[in-house]
This record gives sequence, C-alpha cells and structure tokens, in this order.
Amino acid sequence: MASALGARAESADSRLPQKKLSKPKADAALAKKLIAPKHARSGSYTARMETQVKPTQRVLLGITGGIAAYKSAELVRLLVKSGREVTVAMTAAAREFVGPATFQALSGRPVFSDLWDTRPDNGMAHIELTRNNDVMLIAPASADFLARLVHGRSDDLLSTTVLARTIPLIVAPAMNLQMWQNPATQRNVATLKADGVHIIGPGNGDQACGEIGDGRMLEPAEIMAALDAWAQPKTLLGKRVLITAGPTQEAIDPVRVITNHSSGKMGYALAQACAEAGAEVVLVSGPTHLPTPFAGVALGEPGSVRRVNVISAGQMLAAVEAEVDETDIFIAVAAVADYRPVTSAEQKIKKSDAGLTIHLEPSVDILARIAKHARRSTDPRKHGTPPFCVGFAAESENVEQYGAEKRARKGIPLLIANHAQSTFGADDNQVTLIDERGAEGAVRLPRMGKLALARSLAANIASHVNPKA
Repeated sequence: MASALGARAESADSRLPQKKLSKPKADAALAKKLIAPKHARSGSYTARMETQVKPTQRVLLGITGGIAAYKSAELVRLLVKSGREVTVAMTAAAREFVGPATFQALSGRPVFSDLWDTRPDNGMAHIELTRNNDVMLIAPASADFLARLVHGRSDDLLSTTVLARTIPLIVAPAMNLQMWQNPATQRNVATLKADGVHIIGPGNGDQACGEIGDGRMLEPAEIMAALDAWAQPKTLLGKRVLITAGPTQEAIDPVRVITNHSSGKMGYALAQACAEAGAEVVLVSGPTHLPTPFAGVALGEPGSVRRVNVISAGQMLAAVEAEVDETDIFIAVAAVADYRPVTSAEQKIKKSDAGLTIHLEPSVDILARIAKHARRSTDPRKHGTPPFCVGFAAESENVEQYGAEKRARKGIPLLIANHAQSTFGADDNQVTLIDERGAEGAVRLPRMGKLALARSLAANIASHVNPKA
C-alpha cells in the first residue's frame, strides 16, 4: 500500500489542476439530472430559492494549524472516493501537524503552501487556485485563521487565496472550548456569516486538550454531508414538511408485537433531503436504529430536522395531528401496521400447545385522515385546507395499477409506489411516481441509492408546491 501511494505521489502532475472533470458516481450524476431544473442562479452564496445543484466537483481544501489537521487526511480520502478532484493548500502551521506528502498521496495532486510558488505559469497560485475550483473548504479553520479572515489579512498563500477567491467559501472551525466560546471568536464567526461565508460546526465532544464541549471539528463524514447539503437547491425554502418513517408496532402483550420489515431508511433519507432543500422538517419515526438525519446545513441557514419518536399507529397519528396545522407538505413514508389486536394482554401470554388466536381490527389510516384535514392555521393560505399530501405504497405485484387505485382512494395528489420485496432494509430503491393521470401516466425512476432518490423526490414535490419556481 505504501509503495502504491508513494508511486502515486511521485507521478502527480506538478501543474495546477486541469479543468477536466472526474467521472462522478452514478447515483450523484443521476440525481443531478433528475433534480436540476432549467433555471439560472445569480447573486450571493447565501441560502435562497436556488433551483440548481451548486457545483462541488473540484474542491480547494485549505488546512490550517491545529491537531484536527489529522482528520483532513480522511476528508481528502472521502472527497476523492466520491469522485471529486481535491487540491490542498496548507499553512506553515498545518505542515507541523501533517506533512504535504500525505495529502499529495491521497489526492494524487500537487499540494500548495508557499505564496511564492512558481509552478503556475503566471506565478500567482493565489489567483489560479480559485479559478480552477468550484468551492473552497477550510477544515480545520483555527481561531487565528478566522480572525485573519475577518480582517482581510493576506500574508500567506491560504489567506491570500481566500481574499482573491471567486468561489464560495465553507469553513469548519476547530479549536479549544474556551477559544470557541470567547466573545472575540463569536464576533468573528458572526462577521464571516454576514459576509456570506458558510460555517459548518463545530461539533461537541472530547478535545485534544482533555476538555469536553463545543469546538472540535466535525468528523470527515459529517463535513461531506454538509458539503452535499450546501450544494442542493433550496427548492423547499420556507416550507414546513412533516414526514412519517419506519414501522409501527402493535402490542399483542408486553413482549410480542405485530410489525413489519420496514427499516425507515427511505423516510430518513427524505427527511435529510427536504432539510437540505431548506425545509423545516418534523420526522415522526416508529422504532428504528437509525440516527436522526444530519442535514449538514451551515450555522444560521435554513433547514433542520426535529425527530418525534413513537411506537404504535395510534401514537403516530397523535404526533402527526399535533404538528399538521402548520405543515405545508405531509409525506407518509412509514409502513404503518394495517391491523392491530382488538385487545392487548396486560401480562405475557403463556405458550400453549393449543395454539393462539388473535382477533385483529384495522388500524387507523393516517394518510387518508390527513388528506381530509382542514388545518387550523394562523396563516390564511393554509387555514381550512389539507397540506400537500404524498403517500408511499409498498406493493408486491401490479405496482402501477394498485398504486393508482390507492392514490385515488386516499384522495392525494401524489403517490410513490415501490416493490416491497426490493426496498425493505435495502440501501437503494426503485419507485414509480403516480399522480392524477393514474397508471397510464406513471413515471418509473431507475434504481438508485435512497439519498439520491430522496433528493430527486424532494425536487419533484417542490415542483408541485412551487410550480412557478
């Protein structure tokens, strides 16, 4: 492995990155095609109703001096693995923690740290670096570097490049708890945000100094999620989205339940995708082992996920009804148990050779009820009408026909049908979109990863609720 990395580093071109794009992963490329409408964007980099995926194929990664610089090596690896081209620019202090050879080996590209670098033809690395990249990410960003950015210092390559940039800037701070909480640092962060800089993190946890609290740099996977989230179009900006996810459990006795194989992955992916699109998301979840989606949205920008945990269909309905009046979009992804025991035993039912008969009754139809719900909202545009309702249907056969019948029966504008056999527990999915045109107008999307699919579905839903966007 070492020899392979060494060979890669030695063969790296000494010139600046060229404009040839690396081939993105299939899911990302497909999602981009499905998401991106034919609208142009303009203006600053702050969140608004953007309708295009922002480019992140070429990343200029700035690394400043701090122990968190060791995480940047993994970040480079993940960025390259995702199909991106990464160029690293380091401060002199950063080189004291991790040497440039590491980043050159991982990125397969030259590393820059000297303001007087003569490799560019014009001798102006601080100019050429941003002209050949899509986004600039600084991780870690030390307290000192944040202060230098605020005051427009330009006495080394990285600070000069920031000042001369023509691309968006995303900053991941990393420092001691007290340094982060210091009023001077907080003023600097507020100023940078006001200047259009996107601040992601910091996280909370153990620090190298032995203290515990805010200030640690986000983990590389979290930074990747933040970058992907920032890139998504803000087509649901200002919308409140209510999503149900996962299975429900209906108690037979204190030990046994009626449930299904739903993992919750599709609903959780949709929660993340809608938050990435700028929505305020309430996720009502049945029992799962999934973490609450990390939307990865920069500090102070729109998009969030609030999770409400429930167990039974009745509890899910109550949680949904508590939130629905101020909801713009309701997406029923949860695999709600169709039946529940008429009675639930207070004590464990003892096993018997005589067998066991359980009398079942239909559980509550949450989607149908919400589709007829007249919202009691302070917003006159919402009051007296149901939210825009989207249903999911897991069918084992005749997907288009059964899906169209279910959409009409529920009285909803959009239904997303999938094959039950190939979606439960899987990391990818294939769905069919069914609207008022019925089975004849059904649109089958190709199989893709659930997050990529969720992003395309969020864009499709946005096109229904924002037809002029």
